[in-house]
Amino acid sequence: VWPRSARTGADGDVLVGGVPLREVAARFGTPVYVLDEQEVRERCRAYRAAFPGADVVYAAKAFLCRAVAHWVREEGLGLDVCSAGELELAVGTGFPPERIVLHGNAKSPEDLRAAVRLGVGRIAVDSASEIARLAALTPAGGRRQVLVRVVPGIAAGAHAKVRTGTDDQKFGLSVTDGSAQEAVAGILEQPHLELVGLHCHLGSQIASVDPYEAAVRRMVALLAAVRDRHGVALPQLDIGGGHAIAHRSGETGLDVGELAVRVRATLQEGCAAHRLPVPRLTLEPGRAIVGPAGVAVYHVLAVKRTGKHTFVAVDGGMSDNPRPALYGVRYAPRLVGRPSSAPPRTVTVVGRHCEAGDVLADRVALPGDVRPGDLLAVPAAGAYHLSMASGYNLVGRPPVVAVSGGTARVLVRRESLDDTIRRDVGL
Repeated sequence: VWPRSARTGADGDVLVGGVPLREVAARFGTPVYVLDEQEVRERCRAYRAAFPGADVVYAAKAFLCRAVAHWVREEGLGLDVCSAGELELAVGTGFPPERIVLHGNAKSPEDLRAAVRLGVGRIAVDSASEIARLAALTPAGGRRQVLVRVVPGIAAGAHAKVRTGTDDQKFGLSVTDGSAQEAVAGILEQPHLELVGLHCHLGSQIASVDPYEAAVRRMVALLAAVRDRHGVALPQLDIGGGHAIAHRSGETGLDVGELAVRVRATLQEGCAAHRLPVPRLTLEPGRAIVGPAGVAVYHVLAVKRTGKHTFVAVDGGMSDNPRPALYGVRYAPRLVGRPSSAPPRTVTVVGRHCEAGDVLADRVALPGDVRPGDLLAVPAAGAYHLSMASGYNLVGRPPVVAVSGGTARVLVRRESLDDTIRRDVGL
């Protein structure tokens, strides 16, 4: 679950990208996010190798900063964004807008205007109202390429709150009630919109290839229905992302090589059966690229024994990682920075915030001599931590430090109290 560059030194510290985590904590303070640049790049290359000829677009919602946008662009990936903010940041780094896909179940007028102004490659339409808005925003003589986000009716994902492929959630247009088919017809009637394909996204932390095969079959059937009804063979199919990673020893992530083989075979077989040309495939990995590359490092503030429980409190918490509180993600913190031969004991690692649910890791084993001042490191922390961080209790968001080849540099600086005060203009 650690970055592949991680090594344990003789002094008990862990090095990532050749940089000791104790050194990172001393130089940049804690909490701090450490991001292994080479791990991100290697994972981009693995997807490119597994899916030659496909469009691999990085899901920016997992974590986006200018450096990450630069890395994925250099590695040949596109970008999937969900807001004007993510879009503007990416284009501001020089990311080619034609390699960007805009998503979102409730795109604001600002989101759509930015997409049209900057010339994004494709927009995934998520509701009927977006069709008219987008058509009205597109300049005369122009055509905007769009996909229809379809609900394929497949339940997949590690938790109910991250399952997006069924009719009982907010994303996409249903095949069952006909809204997806109506959206296809509505777009084809718009002279300023060009329907180039269909899109689906099943959920998050999906460790099995089976749901993706099922989704491809259903999407190919819908492509055939569109062809039969409208005489149009759509040239693209986007099957989204949601690929699982391991957060703890013993867990398994999605096998990207197996995904590639089975999805391609299913797509080719389905298209042959329906006498369709094979569409160009798009997929949207986010967590699977950046998640395993990240490590969160905290200082222990207190160790408290209450009844049968031992609580280890750190200087971060749900403001920098809300995922355990949101949908029960379990992590495996590790003592770093010093050796310990003490027998392990079961503890709960908690944050500093005024919520009983501010728990980072419940019932995990740490050395029995863990004490205030120690460093704890949490692997598999590169995705959906800082991107979902909040300002709860006015605790500033942590910095992001890139490591590579034995050097460390700040990508995103720590949010200071001065930053917060400058935004408060109430007096």
